[in-house]
Amino acid sequence: MSELQSKALARVKPSATLAVTAQARALKAAGRDVIGLGAGEPDFDTPENIKEAAIAAIRRGETKYTDVDGLPELKAAVVAKFARENGLAYAANQIHVAPGGKTVIYNALVATLSPGDEVIVPAPYWVSYPDMVLLACGEPVRVVGEEADGFKLRPEVLEAAITPRTRWLILNSPSNPTGAAYTAAELEALAGVLRRHPQVWVLTDDMYEHLIYGGMDYVTIAQVAPDLYDRTLTVNGVSKAYAMTGWRIGYAGGPKPLIDLMRKVAGQTTSNPSSISQWAAVEALNGPQDFIAERGKAFEARRDLVVSMLNQAQGIRCATPEGAFYVYPSIEGLIGRTAPDGTVIDSDDTFASALLDAEGVAVVQGSAFGLSPYFRISYATSESVLETACERIQRFCASLR
Repeated sequence: MSELQSKALARVKPSATLAVTAQARALKAAGRDVIGLGAGEPDFDTPENIKEAAIAAIRRGETKYTDVDGLPELKAAVVAKFARENGLAYAANQIHVAPGGKTVIYNALVATLSPGDEVIVPAPYWVSYPDMVLLACGEPVRVVGEEADGFKLRPEVLEAAITPRTRWLILNSPSNPTGAAYTAAELEALAGVLRRHPQVWVLTDDMYEHLIYGGMDYVTIAQVAPDLYDRTLTVNGVSKAYAMTGWRIGYAGGPKPLIDLMRKVAGQTTSNPSSISQWAAVEALNGPQDFIAERGKAFEARRDLVVSMLNQAQGIRCATPEGAFYVYPSIEGLIGRTAPDGTVIDSDDTFASALLDAEGVAVVQGSAFGLSPYFRISYATSESVLETACERIQRFCASLR
């Protein structure tokens, strides 16, 4: 098989989050009592009006190819969304729609990176960012947003990472895996650095935009720094806010020359996203939005429960995230301790494996996100399941010596 694999693919690793979810499913199928906290998707169902819009589209016969990068009706809905919620003005020819936000990002990277081009990826990062850069022949440059700084990138760290080969900075707010969200002032400080380096474009992944807590006002960088509009790609989608992960619709707004290049990539790879999913997304963006805030309150209550219970576990320190549906606790206080079966907790990889073996709780190790020793929990499940999972984690931590 090694001879079959390309050199480009050999540079990347399988998705750690998908691997943990698959492992938890396999153990459940084998009869183990496993709680999987690795999945990055809401446990809520897609709203009924969105489902009905998809059914109506099927009955109308909307089952043919569409434009490669999206239906005109969906592009119009995206244009309206950006104007309504973000104060960003785009024309329809500045919108790209693809089968998921991941594909939007990949199309942008493939369209713009040449061998040796660098992409700054702040850690902790979503597991796919560095590997997508590698697949697109670029070089990911890891920089760290420290826990003391709320897991957010500081301007001086960004400045030090930029070289003449830097092509992109990737931002993700609120963040997967930490839930950290940038304020307007923090984005403006980063924009101040970027203004000195006109070769650097910004790819901002705003997929968790609607999942933000504590009354915080959400802002995206092109909104805060309109002078960077012409080198910013603002990525979003319907997966998280509308509980539509399986429908696979992501979208972005950006400069027309970039959007044209991304369309060229899509035309030779995926072609159009599912026509039925696109019509569902039209309804998602244009239809009632009130349920988002209601579901946000449920997520916030879950966040508070998980943060409180994890901070009661011996050796764990858990910051309170501003958004998304993840926490990213530190296990610094557990490194060097020994489990009852003799396993020495020498890393977050070992911790995650030992926790799964001992207590049947599946989490994702921090090494997958570029910053250790931490682990990620998704709290996109019921409070009763979360409470049981956190009790098991507390018990496991208490068993370490």
